Amino acid sequence: MITELRQLRYFVAVAEEMHFGRAADRLHMTQPPLSQAIQSLESQLGTALFDRTRRSVALTAAGRALLPEARRLLQQAGALKTLAMRAAAGESGQLSIAFVSSADYSVLPSSLREFRTAYPSVHIELQEATTDVQLNLLAENKLDLGILIPPLPDKLKVELSYLPIFSEPLMLAITEGSALSRLKGKIPLQACAEQPLIIFPRRIAPAFHDMILGCFRDAGLTPHIGQEAIQMQTIVGLVSAGMGIALVPQSVSNLKRPGVEYRAFKEASPRIEIGLAWRRDNDSPVLTAFINLMRKTHGC
Repeated sequence: MITELRQLRYFVAVAEEMHFGRAADRLHMTQPPLSQAIQSLESQLGTALFDRTRRSVALTAAGRALLPEARRLLQQAGALKTLAMRAAAGESGQLSIAFVSSADYSVLPSSLREFRTAYPSVHIELQEATTDVQLNLLAENKLDLGILIPPLPDKLKVELSYLPIFSEPLMLAITEGSALSRLKGKIPLQACAEQPLIIFPRRIAPAFHDMILGCFRDAGLTPHIGQEAIQMQTIVGLVSAGMGIALVPQSVSNLKRPGVEYRAFKEASPRIEIGLAWRRDNDSPVLTAFINLMRKTHGC
């Protein structure tokens, strides 16, 4: 490859100078090896590139056709070093990210905007996925980064790294116009005791599921689980339809849905955490750049 690029560079110099002597001076070499290199290139291509006389040099039809392609190839080859350096610095390449739905209402939009501004040449592949799906993808090395709800299962703690980046309190999502919505101020969970609870299945996010049930347990209540759903949008949609109440991360209140009201509850609210998870053996510079940006942005 190096020899071919050198020959193309020699060909372009002669084609632009239309003189072997001037082309040799431009290339900082003597004329005989330049002539030999051009002859070798013509032999490899099986056709003459120049019409030569004692007094002039002119491109043949084949030479005229080759010249723009030779310039293009040399330009692309010259860009390889820059491309490699940018990739090594995490400034170009690809990054696959999966995220839990609550991240879409909190940390994800601003983080993506900041990263895209700093690294515009990186192609990001996004998919919304529950924590359990993300963990499976990471275990199978089919995902660069997960934005999920901890904890990591013990069986994956050796393979994965985890970085907490954000936490927020839980709040109530209730049906607008319901008896609960007519209460003033913070709503005691006791008032919610008879309401069907819409909740994530435990198999999807066990820590989140247990945290919600723990709120009721600490208030001396046993909630009635009316529906289970795996997406925040679906949970809020069910509340809007009057199917029950839900405890959701505070940022989900950014999801405005007709018929839904978000209220704080009177008892002390636990905080739900979101963090980054990635494979320890993933040495992608782009991944490192994203994690470093998240560390800086969220002070972690």
